[in-house]
Amino acid sequence: MALRAYMPERATLDVDILIHERDAQVAQSIFIESGYRLMGTLSIGGFTVQIENEAPIDILTRSDPWLDDAFAHAVLDSAGIPVIPRAYLILIKLQAGRTQDLADIQRLLALTPIAERVMVRGIVEQYSPELTEDFDSLITLADLEFGLPGQ
Repeated sequence: MALRAYMPERATLDVDILIHERDAQVAQSIFIESGYRLMGTLSIGGFTVQIENEAPIDILTRSDPWLDDAFAHAVLDSAGIPVIPRAYLILIKLQAGRTQDLADIQRLLALTPIAERVMVRGIVEQYSPELTEDFDSLITLADLEFGLPGQ
């Protein structure tokens, strides 16, 4: 869902909610008290809940040092739902490294002004320096596929 704040929405069946790891127990209790069933835990951290006749919801838990800053600077998507800033969304997807995540990053970067790309690169260098080269490659691929931003 966070992607729709920054680019045209793609079809997806899942809903992911990102919370701080320290809030996991409280969040889980609230979902259960609201009628959701706990479906299991996620290998990447978190859990899945589901209410009857609805799609499951993945509650992703993280404890990254940047998480509080990302939450403090959340932006609203087209439905008014707060989502983390594009830079941190790119960082999370880069860290996940799945094929769809990398494709999402390319599409995100295609719509990201060059000055903001520089800022995102700084965040990648700070929190996942081992992924900086991958980030640079994704910028190149985005520019080759979609053209430079603003052109």
